[in-house]
Amino acid sequence: MKKLTVVLLSGIALMLSAQAYSQGKVEVIWQNSDKYTDVRSANESRTRFKERTFTQLEEYLTELAEALPNEQTLKITVTNLDLAGQVWPASFVGFGHSASDVRLIKSIDIPRIAFNYELLDSAGAVLQQGEPKLKDMSFQDRHNPFFSSETLRYEKNMLRMWFNEQFPQDVAKN
Repeated sequence: MKKLTVVLLSGIALMLSAQAYSQGKVEVIWQNSDKYTDVRSANESRTRFKERTFTQLEEYLTELAEALPNEQTLKITVTNLDLAGQVWPASFVGFGHSASDVRLIKSIDIPRIAFNYELLDSAGAVLQQGEPKLKDMSFQDRHNPFFSSETLRYEKNMLRMWFNEQFPQDVAKN
């Protein structure tokens, strides 16, 4: 019985490692992030907020890249980021002077992201490249599959729509 369990666990580990190997991957560079239009925190240090924001967006891009074919790499260099909404002092929006700042999201403060990308095959040859400047002027009116409590839900939805449009055959494949 022990031998069977070890064989089964080994087989499962092999399947999982093969599955991880067969998915595309993402490499993200945040170029000159101090000059981005808006990566401002409402209630934590700017550095910590930027790190958390970049990590969450990278994790989401990695999730999207799982739809890419075997051994392809999506290299992205982000050149600008403008989060949905605007950060205001709490006193400006009626919360008094003791509260921390607040990110107020209005339809006029749309999410934007500009980046360069290359989709590379396993040998490093460029399959596709571009320099999109994404903006979602209807971010509050369109379908968004993320829960309202999801952080960066508007930015993630904008990236999801771009990815599905840019790589439709890869998304449909999975």
